[in-house]
Amino acid sequence: MEDVYKKHLPKQKGSKQTKRPFVLAAIMLAMFMGAIEATIVSTAMPDIVAELGGFTLYSWVFSAYLLMNSVTVLIYGKLADLFGRKPILLFGITFFLIGSILCGFADTMEMLIIYRFIQGFGAGAVTPIATTIVGDIYTTEERAKIQGYLASVWGISAIMGPALGGFLVQFVSWRFVFWINVPLGLLSMIVLWLFLHESIEKKKREIDYIGAILISVAISSVMVVLVQGGTNWNWLSTKVAGLLFLGLLSFALFIWQEKRAPEPVMPFAIWKERSIFIANMASLSTGIMLIGISSFLPAFVQGVMEQSPIIAGFTLTTMSIGWPIASTISGRLIIKYGFRNTSIIGGISLILGSAMFIMLKPELGPIWAAAGSFFIGVGMGLTSTAFIVSIQSTVSWEQRGIATAANMFMRNLGNTVGAALLGGILNSQLFHFLQAQQETEKLTVDSINSLLNENERDRLAENVKLLLQEGLTLSLHTVYFVVFIIAILSLIFMMFLPKKSASAK
Repeated sequence: MEDVYKKHLPKQKGSKQTKRPFVLAAIMLAMFMGAIEATIVSTAMPDIVAELGGFTLYSWVFSAYLLMNSVTVLIYGKLADLFGRKPILLFGITFFLIGSILCGFADTMEMLIIYRFIQGFGAGAVTPIATTIVGDIYTTEERAKIQGYLASVWGISAIMGPALGGFLVQFVSWRFVFWINVPLGLLSMIVLWLFLHESIEKKKREIDYIGAILISVAISSVMVVLVQGGTNWNWLSTKVAGLLFLGLLSFALFIWQEKRAPEPVMPFAIWKERSIFIANMASLSTGIMLIGISSFLPAFVQGVMEQSPIIAGFTLTTMSIGWPIASTISGRLIIKYGFRNTSIIGGISLILGSAMFIMLKPELGPIWAAAGSFFIGVGMGLTSTAFIVSIQSTVSWEQRGIATAANMFMRNLGNTVGAALLGGILNSQLFHFLQAQQETEKLTVDSINSLLNENERDRLAENVKLLLQEGLTLSLHTVYFVVFIIAILSLIFMMFLPKKSASAK
């Protein structure tokens, strides 16, 4: 079978040829470096706060990284289409490593947050461009299988991250949680430099700087509101209103700019492709689901089931196991049944997992929670792989980078919107439940913290503990019901995917 990547790789005799196995290994290493970042840093955060202080800034250590990652992903995708994948990916890894080194030297929480911005600035290039390179150097049939390999990286990182982070924190220093990225990143860069070769057409490029700035301002404004709103800022405050206005204005100007730019950051023409539009909307909804399960399941397992953090982690690990397994299987399903049918199977699995969470009760135990989490992982693995392969088979090389990045951006956006939406639902339900009880003069939503700490939970009066557990259960069931509705919405989106698979380009 003729390789689809030959058009953009040197073909003449004596020229350097891309070594696909080495490039794939380097890509998986780079993705592992980025994937393990979330879990390994989470494990180290208690020790980081203990040394640096600044507990009120705790969430910003994660939000700073996520913010820059989300802001830059579209820009990197477009730059990769203009200048090639290799230089942009190497640039991103370089900035990621600089940020990692600086994070390890942070002396205050404020410094750590600034360095996390730098780290996130580089991280935005890693996953979308690595995935795009796979689309370049493998055929449609091969991509489905290789995307399964890439998905396995996330499963491995989810399992290794907490263990490796705990080991480094306990026996070395939390600073090595960041510095461990350096050898991994350097090795990946060396292999990519030596074995990935592209043939990029030499012509004058017009970079849409205005569009890049406008989309950055729009996304940053809205994400800051979602992170700060309802916690540090009142939803009706002038800060929230001002940033929302700035975000909406910037987005409106961004749309106007993209329609007139010769090389737009986001070519809206690709959204006219039915398969891309549907895949992106479904990715938005599955992103909301993903954050809803991963953020709030540990609270149920620890606070209501009274299980240890390790058991709570296990119930989420099954999602990370189901995801790569399903991604690998989806390669065969896509070839045999097509993108649409594979996505629908995944959508059904998402609904099944969501339904299990609606029925979740303390007496069912963590095994039931783990099983529901597994089905969610299977659904995510089947759908995400089908979406990426479908998108990359629909567009040409010149648009593959931005098309891939746009899909990942929509899932990131779903994560962010979901965290705010579902978190608001949880807090609101808890507040109204506690307000309705007669013996809750001293109980607030923050009283739930006592359920999550075993020592504090044991000191609670039995009636108070049962009351808090009942409130948390009812509130989480409301969250899971919303997740279930979104799962149904996702399946409806998938039904509208084209029945005929797009031909490889």
